[in-house]
Amino acid sequence: MKSKLFTPVTFGPLTIRNRTIRSAAFESMCPGNAPSRQLLDYHRSVAEGGIGMTTVAYAAVCRSGLSFERQLWMRPQIIPGLRKLTDAIHAAGAAASIQLGHCGNMSHKRICGCMPVGASTGFNLYSPTFVRGLRTGELPAMARAYGDAVRLAREAGFDAVEIHAGHGYLISQFLSPYTNRRKDEYGGSLPNRMRFMDMVMSEVMSAARRDMAVLVKMNMRDGFKGGMEIDESLQVAERLSQSGAHALVLSGGFVSKAPMYVMRGEMPIRTMTHYMDCWWLKYGVRLAGRYMIPTVPFKEAYFLEDALKFRQRIKIPLVYVGGLVSRNKIDEVLDKGFEAVQMARALIHEPDFVNRMFHEEQARCGCHHSNYCIARMYSKDMACHCQLNETLPEDVRKEIAEIEKKG
Repeated sequence: MKSKLFTPVTFGPLTIRNRTIRSAAFESMCPGNAPSRQLLDYHRSVAEGGIGMTTVAYAAVCRSGLSFERQLWMRPQIIPGLRKLTDAIHAAGAAASIQLGHCGNMSHKRICGCMPVGASTGFNLYSPTFVRGLRTGELPAMARAYGDAVRLAREAGFDAVEIHAGHGYLISQFLSPYTNRRKDEYGGSLPNRMRFMDMVMSEVMSAARRDMAVLVKMNMRDGFKGGMEIDESLQVAERLSQSGAHALVLSGGFVSKAPMYVMRGEMPIRTMTHYMDCWWLKYGVRLAGRYMIPTVPFKEAYFLEDALKFRQRIKIPLVYVGGLVSRNKIDEVLDKGFEAVQMARALIHEPDFVNRMFHEEQARCGCHHSNYCIARMYSKDMACHCQLNETLPEDVRKEIAEIEKKG
């Protein structure tokens, strides 16, 4: 069968040059919550490396949606910087997308400017912080923040937006029975738990008009007992299709409960704590990190079995993400009916991997999934240990080598 990989694909009003998308893996390259030259250079390198569309990660729709100090926050002041970034991406022949979301309970007051808010009041052990449940009357304004962010994205020159409705962030917190314990019309049954998502999508589609593509990242499973499972997630996917979304990005996992279900593999705890500034958090994670962030074994295309169940039911374009490191597996995924694929770690390790796949039918990325890039990005920036110009401490090098040896 002839490969579909390097054929164009269309999402609503947008056609991109091939079937590859850089996944919205958090870059941590935005000091002052604004785009930097480092962010521009990275996305330009991926665009020059042949990607069809590159996605700028995890831009907060308002200040209360910030999880990290070096995360984008959508506001008028940063539009000129974002315009330079999209111009650079377009000049390299790729389309530009930006992921928009709100972290919900995954924050701290010093970062988001208020007590973190979520679907329900409680305590988030993974931040750790107390959380205030959003009041019913606050939800329309929160939904409008998503629409306002889409308008800013258009002004900045983005071709598409990706709405983050997965991984245990705000929309996902409303959808999941684990985090949604509300007693009003936004809690309880699945139709009620989808109400906030419906409100957000109404604002997003109105703001996107007819000239911006809208993708939505969603969970197929939350990844733990008591969370969302496929039967409910299929209903969420059908509702998103009805709302006008042009494509769904099928993922899974919950950052506050099952973080490695999202990414798979082992979290290098020693590496993660090496970059932490907070002494008590550093030692707390060293003591309890293996229990709080349990390993979930990595295998190539680890979400494919679940994603095929969505392909059978959902008619709109579906984007597969999760564990793609070789052209052979990418071709297999596309042949199973998915319109496009997303990659993250492969493009951190090798920004021009797509170009290499064009020339090599047996191309395979050299990433060994030590997850150094993930451990580093929470406190510093996203980078592959193979590409660094700095010397890592001996204990960090040893940990990485041990994880990579396990395969």
